[in-house]
Parts: sequence; structure tokens; C-alpha cells
Amino acid sequence: MAWMWVHQIADPAAGVAVYQTYGGSGWTVYGGTSVASPLIAAVYADAGTPTTSYPVTDVYNHTSALNDVTTGATTTCSPAYLCTAGAGYDGPTGLGTPNGLTAFTG
Repeated sequence: MAWMWVHQIADPAAGVAVYQTYGGSGWTVYGGTSVASPLIAAVYADAGTPTTSYPVTDVYNHTSALNDVTTGATTTCSPAYLCTAGAGYDGPTGLGTPNGLTAFTG
């Protein structure tokens, strides 16, 4: 399920539908960083007031609270970890997808 979540967000053809009301012309689909960044910002907001000085480091201390995405790829490039999902940190999925708020709470 976690891979599917990442795949749907990353793929502009199957990403997230957004209705444009400012400077746009109705429904359009976005994917990749344009969707993932605001979603992760929302997860941090849901997690509440940070309890550490550098909340971005909290996820590295709580990787067990993330779904590690281990399959899939974005394209062919070098080094492979930048484009191919695998165990632990990788380029396409970082440390993984949120599994609740624990990884973002300090």
C-alpha cells in the first residue's frame, strides 16, 4: 500500500486532482514534489508544536514509524539509489511514507 501511495503522488498521470480557481481553468492533475511537499508539511502541522530544536531530524530518529518503500523506480540514472527504491533511505522515496504522526513528533 505504501508504494502505491508514493506511486500515485509521484506520477503526474495518476497523481492528485486539484481544482484551479486562481489563474487556472478547472481540474488538473499534479504529481511529484508539487504534491509531496505540501502533504509532508501538513503531516508536520498535524504533529503539533515541535519538541526539538530541529524537527526535520525527528524522522531520522523514528524511522520505524515510517513505511519503508522498497520497490519501484523513477528512471535510469547513476548512482542507482537516487532512482530506485530499496531498503532504508533512497532517492525516490526518502525514508518512506508516513505511518501516523510518531516520526514527526520528536
